[in-house]
Amino acid sequence: MMMWSNFFLQEENRRRGAAARRRARGQPNAQMTPEREGKIKLALLLTSVGATLAVLAVGTEFWVELNTYRDNGSAVCDAAHLGLWKMCTKRLWQADMPAGRDTCGPAELPGEANCTYFKFFTTGENAHIFHRTTKKEVNQAAAVIAVLGLALMALGCLCIIMVLSKGAEFLLRVGAVCFGLSGLLVLVSLEVFRHSVRALMQRVSPEPPAAPALTYEYSWSLGCGVGAGLILMLGGGCFLLLTLPPGPWSPLCPKWGQRAP
Repeated sequence: MMMWSNFFLQEENRRRGAAARRRARGQPNAQMTPEREGKIKLALLLTSVGATLAVLAVGTEFWVELNTYRDNGSAVCDAAHLGLWKMCTKRLWQADMPAGRDTCGPAELPGEANCTYFKFFTTGENAHIFHRTTKKEVNQAAAVIAVLGLALMALGCLCIIMVLSKGAEFLLRVGAVCFGLSGLLVLVSLEVFRHSVRALMQRVSPEPPAAPALTYEYSWSLGCGVGAGLILMLGGGCFLLLTLPPGPWSPLCPKWGQRAP
């Protein structure tokens, strides 16, 4: 009986020692200087701006505007705007449009709107806009890539919060990779969406009535996505720089406030 009690006691001591070593390796919070912590918080502030823009871009439907031409002999004209999940068609009054504009828009003008969600992920149906048909496979790919980017962005935020709250600095490199990949995926999603817009413009229905002439222009949601991707990649690079050891040239550089002899 004494032999078994000694065995369990030694095993418990071994587990406690291993846990203490893991905490010592993973939580060097006591060695984190205020200057280093301030740099991490500044980089986190930068990435939070990119995260806000990414959520705003993915959640809104102003990625592209489709505009018919105004010379239709009517007091109203049709326009549409769409994103990853939803499209809206609008009937606008031509008197509200800027002078000198040939096409119907911009889509932010007040008018009679009809918004519907895409059925790519539910029934698998393509959407029809102005007698043109979407290519659902490309639209689905753009949406899935964007969601993956948001998931990696959330994981990166969690890693940096753990670094600041628990001192787990080994997660700083993981967070840097997550933010860099999330920014890259957001930009890839934008490019895939551009291909979906081109496919939509080419897939004209041959059935009567004839499809109206259309122009398209990218809108502010896509601009938010571009800014989000670039800022997230920049933030990931900043976190990655913070994980690198000091360069061999740092002892040769004079400190601030000191003069070189």
